[in-house]
Amino acid sequence: MTSPTPAPAGPTCVARQIVVDAAPTEVFALLANPHRHHEVDGSGTVKQDVIGPRRLAEGDRFRVSMRMLGIPYAITSTVTRLEDDRAIEWRHPGGHRWRWEFEPTGDGRTRVTETFDHTDSPSWLMRLIKAPERNAEGIEKSLARLQRLFADR
Repeated sequence: MTSPTPAPAGPTCVARQIVVDAAPTEVFALLANPHRHHEVDGSGTVKQDVIGPRRLAEGDRFRVSMRMLGIPYAITSTVTRLEDDRAIEWRHPGGHRWRWEFEPTGDGRTRVTETFDHTDSPSWLMRLIKAPERNAEGIEKSLARLQRLFADR
């Protein structure tokens, strides 16, 4: 098992990557199902209660129950990009986006990059709530969980 490493990202993005022992089709299938996001979430905020399709398509909306600092809430996200076995991205109501990209490594494994992109969110707010720092930590934990999920099969 390896640790997530920084991935190229712009000034309003936080990105990390890791190699997973699974083909892109397998990793994509897990993350294209919002009902399984809690299995991967490293932030501890995503819960099992989801309203939405079991296989996302571009333009779909899905609602996920969350809990942060002991406070329950729900977020409805919209899928803004979906390329089978290559990428999936959804936008939160606050404008920020979560993106997962899948690149075959040539040996049956997949390089997975997760990105928190807050380009379309108020930068002052993102800094105030320390979103880039908190999300970098959550992304690293999510990628490690994803790697373990496929290693444990």
